[in-house]
This record gives sequence, structure tokens and C-alpha cells, in this order.
Amino acid sequence: MNAPVVVLLIALIAFAGIATVWIGNSKQNKEGNPQYDTRTGKNTLRLTLFYAAATLVACLALVWYIVR
Repeated sequence: MNAPVVVLLIALIAFAGIATVWIGNSKQNKEGNPQYDTRTGKNTLRLTLFYAAATLVACLALVWYIVR
């Protein structure tokens, strides 16, 4: 795989993680949904499942790209 593509993918993943935390902790999010902080277990589980699914899809796409 091309090195610039790998760097771009790593930067995109890092940005997604930082943006998720930033939006979750934003004042506007907490004011718009005051129950957000009380449901941390459900929120964490849902985000973990989303990231796990995205990671699985990305790994499958990488394997497909390499095998192809």
C-alpha cells in the first residue's frame, strides 16, 4: 500500500476519535440533551459497537484490496 495513503488513513482515524470526544463533551451537546451524562454506559456501548463495526469493515476492505 502507498505510504501517503496510510498516513491519510491514520490521520482520518485520529481526527474521528478526537472529534467524537470533542462533540460528546461540548456545551451545546450537554444543553441540548441533559440526559447524555446520565446514560454513559449506553453511550459508551453504542460508540464502541460503531467503532468495532467500522474497524471490521475497514479490515475486510483492506484484505479485499490486498487479495484483489
